[in-house]
Amino acid sequence: MVSNTNTIVKCGIIQLGNKVDTSKPCEEHRKGMIEAHIPYIEKAGKAGVQMLCFQEIFTGPYFCPSQDKKWYGLAEEIPNGPTTKLMQEYAKKYNMVIVVPIYEEAMKGVYYNTAAVIDADGTYLGKYRKNHIPQVAGFWEKFFFKPGNTGYPVFKTKYGNVGVYICYDRHFPEGARALGLAGADIVFNPSATVAGLSQYLWEIEQPAHAVANGYFVAAINRVGTEAPWNIGEFYGSSYFVSPKGKIVAQASKDKDELLIADLNFDEIREVRDLWQFYRDRRPETYEPLSNIETM
Repeated sequence: MVSNTNTIVKCGIIQLGNKVDTSKPCEEHRKGMIEAHIPYIEKAGKAGVQMLCFQEIFTGPYFCPSQDKKWYGLAEEIPNGPTTKLMQEYAKKYNMVIVVPIYEEAMKGVYYNTAAVIDADGTYLGKYRKNHIPQVAGFWEKFFFKPGNTGYPVFKTKYGNVGVYICYDRHFPEGARALGLAGADIVFNPSATVAGLSQYLWEIEQPAHAVANGYFVAAINRVGTEAPWNIGEFYGSSYFVSPKGKIVAQASKDKDELLIADLNFDEIREVRDLWQFYRDRRPETYEPLSNIETM
């Protein structure tokens, strides 16, 4: 069911370039990237943003072009690690829901690509672990991340129901539908994607998810290039898309930016009442989707 929310929810997403030389230790990356984000977090809070999300693994570079164990050092516990704790303070300070995508250490030697979800009073609500892990040239993610085991949770926050999908997940419609069935009003998709690879899909897939499932999507990408890997330019272009598939606000391609949009959550009911995709589903006919493996 659609949650009982305020009609207008002010949402923000932050896209940034990497700020620390990749030769530096992981702790310097965490410190430097958090310091770079804080002015944008403060700006969002002062602007009255009610939901805020950062880019994928926001405390460091996108290190997956390498297969360097050094980057295991960037992982931290959730919720007891320093970054989640700090963001709980900001959430409480500004009465703002914050989605915090970081590298998670679940136990010694076990790592996930994760996003913590914090409610507006600073309460840690839970986490989503990225389910779909790519292993292609420049994106050696299976070296760094264990596939997620949290399913597709939806978090009931002060301002509405929040789902999370992370980067490569967006290529899979099944999880996007699962988030809708679980009651998501908005799905945040923190990403790290470069020009010349999936850019042609950037403004196709997520509007399609929004339309098919009748919810808002916030798509976040980083900006700039990251030496020494130089796999391409992260092209920013973060955006919000409505349940009608319309991009209602979009950031630049090459600048650090906080993008803010007022989203009318009443559109969710309006679109679902019109199209009735959930009513007309035939789940009893979909069994082969989970039983047929790729040939």
